[in-house]
Amino acid sequence: MDTHNVVALPVVSRVAVCGGTHGNELSGVYLVRERLKRREDGTEPVSVVTLMSNPRAVQLCVRYVETDLNRCFTRAALSAPVSEDSPYEMIRSRELNALLGPKGSVQAVDLLCDLHNTTANTGLCLITHSDCDWIALHICKHLQREMSSTPVRYVHFDLPLDEAYSLDSVGKHGFAMEVGPQPHGLVRSGIFSAMQEGVQLMLDWIWQFNSGTLFEGGSVDIFTMVKNIDYPRDPQTHMITAAVHPDLQDRDFCLLHPGEPMFLSFSGETLRYRGKEALYPFFINEAAYYEKGVALSLARKRRVEIPSVRSDTQR
Repeated sequence: MDTHNVVALPVVSRVAVCGGTHGNELSGVYLVRERLKRREDGTEPVSVVTLMSNPRAVQLCVRYVETDLNRCFTRAALSAPVSEDSPYEMIRSRELNALLGPKGSVQAVDLLCDLHNTTANTGLCLITHSDCDWIALHICKHLQREMSSTPVRYVHFDLPLDEAYSLDSVGKHGFAMEVGPQPHGLVRSGIFSAMQEGVQLMLDWIWQFNSGTLFEGGSVDIFTMVKNIDYPRDPQTHMITAAVHPDLQDRDFCLLHPGEPMFLSFSGETLRYRGKEALYPFFINEAAYYEKGVALSLARKRRVEIPSVRSDTQR
């Protein structure tokens, strides 16, 4: 290997694993509870802060109490004034930012992994606002190689740091680890095990990286979100008038071509995709997104080359 083309990066000394940002996404909730039971036994390969992001929502087994916590971490939201009458999640976001950040600062945790579930058939996704985070991309590559039973994908929401709204954006490096399909309010053992394996593989990679292992570069497919598609709605009542078409349901990250079925109206009419280019749907029929007016998201896929990396302690 040509060591002149190796990128040396700072060690990842402070890691946070968060669950329960949405209180009814139970794989992350139970994984955090299990980790908290044994966090003092010294078996972890790296030092990790483990915490429950939204304990009130977890206690009630709801997505949120007053407002979506995972939309409270833009720079504007974090700097807005709060009072005792502010929504609980707005106040909690300040606490998390103080504990794990502040966002964008040198004091922020080196890597923040926020655990989520989706009702959509996504497999395991690492979702981030950055498409050139070599640490996150190498972790994705590692998971893809090691997790033979679960598809692993890297999903990019193209947002500047100030506008990134999710908890993971507080860390210097960060991503949501989204695993599905799993209905909200329950836990499926296979989905829990996939998340548990993903977290352990992430920590193993960080330990090897911090120990000086040189990781070869290569290629990773990135799915960049292009737009959201709402359900067809009645123009007067705004109630939905169709469901996701059976030919599209559960086909997350399968290429959708113009003219292919997208919705089936409640009167029996097939409504087709009218876009001009083939794109990759994901979060298809996600239960929590009905309130947000999102039936599915569409992404464009591209393959990127990532450099070889090692920790800068080996310079």
